[in-house]
Amino acid sequence: MILEAFRLAFEALAAHKVRSALTMLGVVIGVSSIILLVSIGEGAKAYILKQFMDLGTNVLIVLPGKQTTTGGPMTGISTEHKLTYDDAVAVRRRCPSVKAVAPLIISSGPVKYRNRKRDTRILGTTNSFQDVRNLHVEIGSFIPENGDLKPTARVCVLGRRVKDDLFGEGDPLGRFVRINESQFRVIGIMERRGRSLGFDIDDLVYIPVGAAEKVFNTDELLEIVATARSTEAVPLAQEEIERAIRRRHGGHDDFTVIDQRELMDVFARLLTTFTYVLAGIAGISLVVGGIGIMNILLISVGERTREIGIRKAVGAKRRDILLQFLAESAAIGLTGGAIGILIGAGGAFLVTQLAPALPTSVSFWSVALAFLFSLAVGLFFGVYPARKASMLHPIEALRYE
Repeated sequence: MILEAFRLAFEALAAHKVRSALTMLGVVIGVSSIILLVSIGEGAKAYILKQFMDLGTNVLIVLPGKQTTTGGPMTGISTEHKLTYDDAVAVRRRCPSVKAVAPLIISSGPVKYRNRKRDTRILGTTNSFQDVRNLHVEIGSFIPENGDLKPTARVCVLGRRVKDDLFGEGDPLGRFVRINESQFRVIGIMERRGRSLGFDIDDLVYIPVGAAEKVFNTDELLEIVATARSTEAVPLAQEEIERAIRRRHGGHDDFTVIDQRELMDVFARLLTTFTYVLAGIAGISLVVGGIGIMNILLISVGERTREIGIRKAVGAKRRDILLQFLAESAAIGLTGGAIGILIGAGGAFLVTQLAPALPTSVSFWSVALAFLFSLAVGLFFGVYPARKASMLHPIEALRYE
């Protein structure tokens, strides 16, 4: 019975191709919008989480001030205390679960070589930064290791973009550049990494943390980055770091130790919500398409009143007529959904090709959701026209002009 109803439904759609196409248009637009917008949201989520994974799942970040990441973006409260290089040394000495520690000072300033200049970010750190942030020198060497002593040598390592702008194809090793009007000797060039989380990793200059303190006239660290010996050791390493810094700060909790996985969770929740919002916005157009289905089917019922009367006169029951029109609305939803999925997936692929910086990911759940939603919309908005058709009296239907 159901197969027969769908056969009649597709025959009716084929007999009125233009009307059927117009009826499906709203469903096609709605489904393709859902697929495209959700794929953009899912792609952005996968891209950002991959960036965090590349930085490591055993990373801990120590920030000044008491801050929280629970339930939303980080918020902080400034205090009279600050993080210093000695705090980083204490973490390295007193935390056996910590593998590597890198203090970090970040500022901006001009980097000059002869008549060329580039304004960029300058990072003051130690040799351990390579390991804790998985960023390594490709040519030459990184900031020299100096044990627990603060490295103060006037040397620097250039990111690829800075090197290209200042030296072009030339070899910068051994040359001197001026950073914030202080002279530094180039000892290394970083590997090319491109952008990460919207930040150009190649547009950086690295100098020893002690030299950064003198150049920028500060002894305050932006943060301390540490890595646990393993992912399983992260909770213990976090406790050890908190204990070591609290001891140095006279028992005050005027700092925050953040597990990078917490940041990943925060971003994942935000991006998931963002994806659902996009799907909801696109779903509105699908509902509008469902209203179009209902209107067209109501017109179709009026035009086919005599056909309904003839079917009832030869023995068709109410449920047969009801099923016929429900099958038509379901067929419109299914066909429009299938076309919309193809257009949406094609649009997502096209977006990735035209804008590689905007990744997309067509997930199975979004395709299944869009397909089922289009079917549900077709059935829901087809109930009233189908019921109206099934309630027609056969004699009155046959008399209808």
